[in-house]
Amino acid sequence: MVPDNLLYTREHEWVLLLQNGNARVGITDYAQHELGDIVHVEMPEVEKRLEKGDTAAEIESVKSVASVYAPVTGTVVACNESLDPADVNGNPYDKGWLFEMSCDTTDGLLNPTEYRGIIS
Repeated sequence: MVPDNLLYTREHEWVLLLQNGNARVGITDYAQHELGDIVHVEMPEVEKRLEKGDTAAEIESVKSVASVYAPVTGTVVACNESLDPADVNGNPYDKGWLFEMSCDTTDGLLNPTEYRGIIS
């Protein structure tokens, strides 16, 4: 499942560009499937400045711990405070979003067709 309204990274994060110019970030369905049952998410600090590729969050599953990388350069402006780790598995593109950050540019992000090519 690769929604057409999102951008993606090679590390399996998705980015939704919001009307206010911020980027909402989560992990893809492919990533959650590979991780297995997610039991804990360690969120970034609000107001933390991240460079593209920096570790932003960590996801703990029954299989392993995985890093979530900043897909863009910017500042974390919000975290999904109501996130239930099970939502990352069951609804990764809606309730399972992780954090929002300011977004200077989307250079280097993949469109849905490019991302589908990576995971197929």
